[in-house]
Amino acid sequence: MATYKIGYFIGNLASGSINRTLSKALIRLAPDDLEFTEIPIRDLPLYSYDYDADFPPEGRALKDAIAASDGILFVSPEYNRSIPGALKNAIDWGSRPWGTNSFARKPTGIIGASPGGIGTAVMQSSFRSVLSFLDAPQLNAPEAYIKFNPEVFGADGEVKDESTASFLRHYMEEYGAFVERVLAASAPGHIGDQQPDPNKLSR
Repeated sequence: MATYKIGYFIGNLASGSINRTLSKALIRLAPDDLEFTEIPIRDLPLYSYDYDADFPPEGRALKDAIAASDGILFVSPEYNRSIPGALKNAIDWGSRPWGTNSFARKPTGIIGASPGGIGTAVMQSSFRSVLSFLDAPQLNAPEAYIKFNPEVFGADGEVKDESTASFLRHYMEEYGAFVERVLAASAPGHIGDQQPDPNKLSR
């Protein structure tokens, strides 16, 4: 069985982030063929194109980590109905300098937890337009808007409610299958990558 390396982002910097707890649950429930590595964003300076000629070590490390990943998973809260600033800053770093967009053709998934009932739905809607511009294929279904209940999620990632665990397990199974499909479609020799024969006229 092939193993896929998944880089994951935690969308905020809080030490007690409920989305960090959610990420632990997702890793515990994920298929065995997914191998996870967190891509840290805490130490990134605010992006400016002044850095494009010579990226700092934090920016280079971010881009290297994305490049080493077969797929990218974003686990993020919703701030003011949108993407948290720290995560958006990391996305800007990963997409620059112009012509070196590290997210292009990386299969992505978005999931997030919130104490509120909408469970990051508006953030995810905003995020999808960003990923579309970055040419990053997205898992569109199932959608996963998690209302965080501290009685359900243990700090170590244990999920104490079976219906919640079943949904998150299904999400990760679908994400793993999506990663496999995207990578297979972009593999060398795939029909979508073949160039037309210039000696054959279209009819």
